[in-house]
Amino acid sequence: MKSPVAKVPSKILVIDVGGSHVKCMFSGETTRRKFASGPVLTPQKMVEGVLAIVADWAFDAVSIGYPGVVQHGIPALDPHHLAPGWIGFDFEGAFGRPVRIVNDAAMQALGSYQGGKMLFLGLGTGLGSALIVDGHIVAMELGHLRRSKKHDYEDLLGKKGFKRLGKKKWRRKVCAVVEGFSAALLPDEIVVGGGQAERLKKLPSRTRRTDNAAAFVGGFRLWDESTPDASNTTYKDLS
Repeated sequence: MKSPVAKVPSKILVIDVGGSHVKCMFSGETTRRKFASGPVLTPQKMVEGVLAIVADWAFDAVSIGYPGVVQHGIPALDPHHLAPGWIGFDFEGAFGRPVRIVNDAAMQALGSYQGGKMLFLGLGTGLGSALIVDGHIVAMELGHLRRSKKHDYEDLLGKKGFKRLGKKKWRRKVCAVVEGFSAALLPDEIVVGGGQAERLKKLPSRTRRTDNAAAFVGGFRLWDESTPDASNTTYKDLS
């Protein structure tokens, strides 16, 4: 759960948990640190790995971008690309600090947000998604909507889809899906991020690319009490 704090913490550790790597950034630092993740990564191993690589950072709060469904500030389902055991894990006890958790796509979306109604699509190991409306985050799971009998959108636009389709066909599929989501959700703009976003040569209309560093900006913003979602957010799961 999100912990109340007497004041906004000045030393925040942001953790972006991905299917390939766990990445960390600290307030005031310019260089991120990371280690490999994957299907054997449990929450305990994640905590141990983080504490090992940030041993020289003195932090007083933690933000976690979680690669799965988050409801009311806690993981609601285990990640698809990591080991089980995340539901019910005591992150605050493990870190010994207040912790705020959001879906990883929602965290990157928050860091990329400039106003209005924004749809974020994270093209990485899978497909992350989030909608921000007037500063309020709606975490989504569009990647698990069925695209066909054999594949969902994550299979199509994630790393597996890129390898299966090849670069040119994958790019066309991304543009088609982005345009479809735009027609359905009517955002003011669409932002694409994630490691696979760098493979796009041309972006659809009203779409911009964001840097992966936006995830860390979002993690810092989670503790900004002027952000509507920092202290009173309802996360909606559309999977």
